[in-house]
Amino acid sequence: LRTHQWCFILFNVLLFHVLLFGADLLEEYFLRSLPLSYTDAKTLEIRERARKLDMDPLKANLSYTVSSSATCSYQEIFLLILVCSSPENRTRRNVIRQTWGNVTDARGYAVLTLFALGKPASVTTQLEINDESQKHRDIIEGSFIDSPETQTRKVLMSLEWTVTFCPHARYILKTDENMFVGIPSLAGYLLSLTQLEDIYMGRVIHHGVPDRDPQSPGFVPIHHYSEEFYPDYCDGSAFVMSQDVARKVYVAAKEVPVSVPPDIFVGICAKKAGITPIHSSRFSGEKHISYNRCCYKFIFTSSNVKEDELFKDWKETSDRKDCSL
Repeated sequence: LRTHQWCFILFNVLLFHVLLFGADLLEEYFLRSLPLSYTDAKTLEIRERARKLDMDPLKANLSYTVSSSATCSYQEIFLLILVCSSPENRTRRNVIRQTWGNVTDARGYAVLTLFALGKPASVTTQLEINDESQKHRDIIEGSFIDSPETQTRKVLMSLEWTVTFCPHARYILKTDENMFVGIPSLAGYLLSLTQLEDIYMGRVIHHGVPDRDPQSPGFVPIHHYSEEFYPDYCDGSAFVMSQDVARKVYVAAKEVPVSVPPDIFVGICAKKAGITPIHSSRFSGEKHISYNRCCYKFIFTSSNVKEDELFKDWKETSDRKDCSL
């Protein structure tokens, strides 16, 4: 090939990558807010209370009936993954246990995956959950009935369990059971961070509008949240927080109504604690990213992945083959 032909090929390769990653980089730049100042007295109070949080009263007043406390109490966990799951979805939990949830080590650092559930309406399902918990020791079950209306309580329960029984987990990933999670890429990114506190990271939603329709499942009464827009928050399908953020959100949660959707609930609590969400386009949010081996090695999450796809995706992305340019 002649010189001008090589230049044309190189130009097209560079243009492809600019188009592929440029939009995400611009999105991250524009959604990166300035850090909040901590001059507000209430914010300072929440942060101080979180720093001095006493775990012993929490252990004596559990808000869940099945606890996996023995799996975490005395371990230095690098990444704790809390998967919000429906009680009836035992098959999906088993698929996760056999795929990405089977990872216990990332670059020499401990990873632990647990499932957060509410109570089922069926006694038979409850007995099955009891057996499942005894077998796998990875279930946290709340004392409330699992329903669309109690998902915020489930997230709050997960935070309470974390600060009580897993206080040494450096990072916590909250995710849903329909997700693919690229643990190696996520762990590698977290290990590269120089900021070690106030990490609240995911796909940031900017200027979310409260649902004022009384007939809607996501209805939020104006007396529960009166502002025109929600504060910036991370999409609830998957987001990461550092241990200090889990404590701060837990302390701030006492002043936020649990009727607000779970991801927005965490965002409001984070704002009260002076925490700015960090945007990363490597979280898919509610979007399903079409499968590509090298793409799935790079992203952190993709949503709405079917069970048969999960086995295939996990097998192919777990190989040690490198991805070329």
